[in-house]
Amino acid sequence: MSFENLKTSNDQIQKLLNAAQEVGGGGEKKDYNDDRFWKPTVDKAGNGYAVLRFLPAAEGNELPWVRYWDHGFKGPTGMWYIEKSLTSIGQQDPVSEMNTKLWNSGREEDKQTVRERKRRLHYVSNVYVVSDPSAPQNEGKVFLYTFGKKIFDKVMDLMQPQFPGEQPVNPFDFWGGADFQLKIRQVEGYRNYDKSEFKSPEPFKAGDDDQLKAVYNTLYDLREFVDPANYKSYDELKVKLANVLGEAMPRTTRETVALDETAPAPQPKAAEVSDDDDDTMSYFAKLANEE
Repeated sequence: MSFENLKTSNDQIQKLLNAAQEVGGGGEKKDYNDDRFWKPTVDKAGNGYAVLRFLPAAEGNELPWVRYWDHGFKGPTGMWYIEKSLTSIGQQDPVSEMNTKLWNSGREEDKQTVRERKRRLHYVSNVYVVSDPSAPQNEGKVFLYTFGKKIFDKVMDLMQPQFPGEQPVNPFDFWGGADFQLKIRQVEGYRNYDKSEFKSPEPFKAGDDDQLKAVYNTLYDLREFVDPANYKSYDELKVKLANVLGEAMPRTTRETVALDETAPAPQPKAAEVSDDDDDTMSYFAKLANEE
């Protein structure tokens, strides 16, 4: 919607909550050094801090976020499989098919392989960098920000509070939203976002229409992330998977489920990152390029 309609629109929280419950899409082929994306900076101890403002949906976008799944794992050939999953756009994916077959074998070693190759969930939103002490050149600019389930859960908690007396807040709203304090710690070798929190709600840019409209006009269009044209085809991914595994792909049907919600298990040592690592794909790409 336009900026003018955005200002006069009714409360959008229920629409966002409904959308969050649906299986949505998202994903893109992008340069891992894409300067549209903001990435947090951490110190040697793995700690980082920044203040962000989640921004509303750009004109023509239904939601202020998109979500996608990807796979990143190393095959026995030494090659890496780093690809978006077609399940992001409601299509069958060869890795999900193979994971289903392995999981149903009943063998524990096959289940562990599935855990190592499972889907990773990512969200992408527009954010305004209010404060970035480690990279002040980012302050006052709009970026795309990729984040995981832990941070998205905090967004959901703000929109649907669990305790009496708490009022729902739409963090993507210019006038009724709130700044987000991103607090990163290194816990047992993984990035941890548990201390991150939203501040009290207050109008962004003091509610000044001219400043808000200027920010709104710089929002990135998220529709590219849900465009099937930006995904590799099923057959292309199947060939890539076979090459990485060093074996011919078995014949499979496309009736499968994505086993990304299996019982908790340690992540593969080849990639010491968590499901909520903001830079997972960049990490995998770096590992692949180093070999």
